Amino acid sequence: MRRFSSRNSLVTLNDINITPLLDLAFVLLIIFVITTPLLEQSMDLSMYQGGQKPPEVRREDIRVVEVNKLGEYSLSGRRLPLGSVIGELITTRRANPNLVVHIRADQEGRTRDVYAVIDACQRNGIERFSLRTEPVRLP
Repeated sequence: MRRFSSRNSLVTLNDINITPLLDLAFVLLIIFVITTPLLEQSMDLSMYQGGQKPPEVRREDIRVVEVNKLGEYSLSGRRLPLGSVIGELITTRRANPNLVVHIRADQEGRTRDVYAVIDACQRNGIERFSLRTEPVRLP
């Protein structure tokens, strides 16, 4: 006596086997984990060893130079011409070798006004300066 019906060969599977799908996902994950560091380093470089950790920046060592969209300069909240700003920075640099200049500029301003501050800092031995931006605000 036959226990199985003749319809048994025509019955479709109700369950999908996801094991091969999971295997594929794990293989792709491993490939991405291995290749991502290789993509970040586009050139094979042999870097110098050593150096020193940069010194901590104290609040007293920071001077803020602001440039508005009209090309006017401000040093620590006081409007000054570029020559006076650079003169004060040079004087401060002589008294404090740890001087750090933060340059804040209006995004609608001329870049040549910002370049003038950067160039003056470099020509006068003020090596530690940074261009400041607004942080991105997430909704």
